[in-house]
Order: sequence, then structure tokens, then C-alpha cells
Amino acid sequence: MPSISPGTALFLDFDGTLVDLATQPEAVRVTPDVIPALQQLATGLNGALAIVSGRRLADLDSLLAPLHLPIAAEHGAQRRLASGEIMKMAAPDLRDVICRLHALVQRHHGLRVEVKTAAVALHYRHAPELEDLCLQAMTDAVSSSADVELLHGKCVFEIKPAGISKGTAIAAFMAQPPFTGRLPLFAGDDVTDEAGFSAVQQLGGCGIKVGEGTTRALCHCASPTALRQWLRRACQELAAPRAPWNLQK
Repeated sequence: MPSISPGTALFLDFDGTLVDLATQPEAVRVTPDVIPALQQLATGLNGALAIVSGRRLADLDSLLAPLHLPIAAEHGAQRRLASGEIMKMAAPDLRDVICRLHALVQRHHGLRVEVKTAAVALHYRHAPELEDLCLQAMTDAVSSSADVELLHGKCVFEIKPAGISKGTAIAAFMAQPPFTGRLPLFAGDDVTDEAGFSAVQQLGGCGIKVGEGTTRALCHCASPTALRQWLRRACQELAAPRAPWNLQK
């Protein structure tokens, strides 16, 4: 695993990386060590720490309260800068797609629709045998619109605005303080994180794949538990006295 130094820009996925995956998005548990570790790391990095996730911004803020970190939510469709300013991409019109997906869920109760600010996800974790059906439904929905694209994650298909990814979100963060000029690290667990791995490695940094699976990341971490242990060790290494960086609302 790479070292986290005072010159690092640290980017972290949430589900399957900071926290263990759960049967439903709202069932995840943030272990007691996560919030203090993120606070200490952000202080040691002078604020150059961001969460990069497919989740909604409001959900991440609730799960990570009282922290108020820089965040790329919904794969970068929303981005909160270190200054607190929120950047939003124009949301595509997904009303027809959402109606069709709700009808699909009514016929197949193992499926779940998650409506986000600028995207919609179809989860099939509880009905893996319906993967092909879900793929066809989402592919059909995407084919009727030029401003969206389909993303395949762990037991989920998601329709999101075209042209955004965790990679573009990280690149945008790296162009602004306090991330500018630092060596980026990004840890993630899913296919949706591959664009982020490419982005940091193009900038001379390192992607960290959490868990099993083919990846372009240069480094590997066995599990979210191991990732959290790495973060705690980094806190100790960055513990030299310095002025606190306030992350709380």
C-alpha cells in the first residue's frame, strides 16, 4: 500500500471502501473509527481529502456527520468544493425512465429503484437471476436519450449524465486548491471506480483496488477493514502538530 504523506491528495470511495457493502444502501454501518480518522487525515492533508461516490450528497453528509468534506456525489454530477461551494451538472429528464422502472419493480419484487438528483439506479442484489432483464431495460432506456449513459456496478445498473465519471470528478478537484500540485491516491472497490484509478495514475499517483476483481489500479487492498486500518496508520504518521482544519458545519 502507498504511503499517505503531507503532500498527498486523498480520494476515497464510500460503499465497499470506507464501509462494508450492505444488503440495502441505507443499511450500511459507519464504524466508530471512520469519522475521527477522516477528520485527522483532512487536518494532516490541509483539507486535501475528498469522498468520491455514486451516492447522493445529502446521504453522504448524513452518514459522515458532523464532517463537511469535499465530496463528488453521483459520480461527479454534484461536487462540493473545499470552499463549500456546490457545483451541479444539469440533470437529464429521467421521468419516463423512472416510471418504466417502477413498473418493472412492481412485476419483480426483488428489484429496487433508487432515484437520485441527476441519475437513477436499478438494484438487483436480491434478484441476481434478473441481471439480463435489468440490463435490457436500462439499455433500452439509455438508447432513447443522447445526454445519458449506462453504468454497471456491483448488482446495480445506473443511468447518469453522459460525460461524467469519478475520473472527471477527481481531475476537477486536482485543478483547484487544496488539491493542486499534490500526488493523488484513490481507493475504490467497483467497476465504477476504474475511471478514478486511471485519472490519478495519469497524474503520477496510484489507484487502490479494494477487494477482488480485475482492475487497472496499481495497488491492492484486501477489504474495507484493511483499508480502514491503512487510514488509521496514516493518521499516526501525520500526527505532527499543526493548525486544525475545521470540517464541521
